[in-house]
Amino acid sequence: MPSGRSHRKGDKLAKEEHNSALNLNKINTQWRTVLREVKTRELHKDIEILSQTFERVVDCKDNVIKSLAKDLSEAEEQYARALRSHLHSVDQLLALQRHRLSLLEESYNMELEALTKEFETERKTIIDQHEKEIHYLQDIFMAMEQNYIDSEYESKLEFQSMWNDLKNMNLEEKHFLRLHLENIVEDLWRKFQDVLKNYTDATEDRKAAFETLQVKDEKSSKEIEVQMKKIQKLQDAITISKGKIMIHSRESEDENRYIRNDKELVLVQLRKLKAQRTQARAASQKNLVKLTLESNATLKALRKIVDKGEKILKLAEICRKFETEEEKVLPFYSSVLTPKEQEGIEENNLEELTEELAKVMVDYTGMENFWKRYNKVKLEQLSLQHRRAQLLDINGKLREMLKQYLDGISVSDEVLSQLNPLFIVNYQSNLPQPLSIPIAHPGDKQHPTT
Repeated sequence: MPSGRSHRKGDKLAKEEHNSALNLNKINTQWRTVLREVKTRELHKDIEILSQTFERVVDCKDNVIKSLAKDLSEAEEQYARALRSHLHSVDQLLALQRHRLSLLEESYNMELEALTKEFETERKTIIDQHEKEIHYLQDIFMAMEQNYIDSEYESKLEFQSMWNDLKNMNLEEKHFLRLHLENIVEDLWRKFQDVLKNYTDATEDRKAAFETLQVKDEKSSKEIEVQMKKIQKLQDAITISKGKIMIHSRESEDENRYIRNDKELVLVQLRKLKAQRTQARAASQKNLVKLTLESNATLKALRKIVDKGEKILKLAEICRKFETEEEKVLPFYSSVLTPKEQEGIEENNLEELTEELAKVMVDYTGMENFWKRYNKVKLEQLSLQHRRAQLLDINGKLREMLKQYLDGISVSDEVLSQLNPLFIVNYQSNLPQPLSIPIAHPGDKQHPTT
């Protein structure tokens, strides 16, 4: 009997275990069906929310594209306006420089023309004076030549008269002597004829040679006399000419000395003027090179500024893609400080203003709106980082709760060895209480996920 009871108890236990396993499988199947339905509804709801969010995001993107296109057109207009203004300024600078160069060239040409005219007038004056002095010297020379001819003519007349007187005297003496000597000559002639006959007979050959030599001697003496007269005349003319030349040379040396002094003064003034012209030309060339270098440096600096502006515009276009509707409507936030707080900050940051600091503050006055937007974005970034840390913490806790929940609905040795969160004792579950999840209010900003 005991063995039969034990056998029946074993069968009942086996049947109970089988029934419990079957019931457990049915419960799991029904529970999974319920969970699938709940999960399906949640997924449908999430899909609807996602579709609405997607449509809203698409609308936002369309608005952003429209605003960006409008901003792009405005930026292009501003760029074109700035470019026109810059080109107009450059044209004005070039026109001013050309006008300045033309004025300098005109003044240089006027000074050069005035100096040329002055030099030409002085040169003409010197040439006229030289020609006048040459004419004066020629007149003096002709007058002296005429005086010399007149004096020579008078001397010749006086010499001719003296010569006639001497000739008459000589003729008278000769006539007297001829009468006196004729007698003597007749006596001597006879003696001479005798001697001559003897001598002629003795020296007839020598006589012929002597006669020929005598003829030659007479001719030579006549020629010598003629040449001596010519030489005397030439010596007299040379003496007179030397005197004239000495006088003229002294006068010409004085005049040449005066002309040389004037020429040296003119050359000194010309050198000074050339040096001044060279200095002016070098200075103008130096100024032109300096202006060219400064204009090139200015163009490079302006090109860098333009490149930097284009880069900033490109970055601004990229940043506009991530702006919200509120940022598009109100890009610059107003200060949240009270007047007292603002005065306190100004007192704490009080610093003695200098000219350099004032210039820097004036230069950076236009950057206030930029720094406002930058600080706003920086604060939002820090806020989002803090919010992300909070959401990551909440996500970790939710994952832990979901894991506990899944462990509670599953059957395993590890789960059975721990507390089952599905068991409720005294209206309390083993599942820890859910954390308070912050709910997003309509006024909060929704940042698009990237």
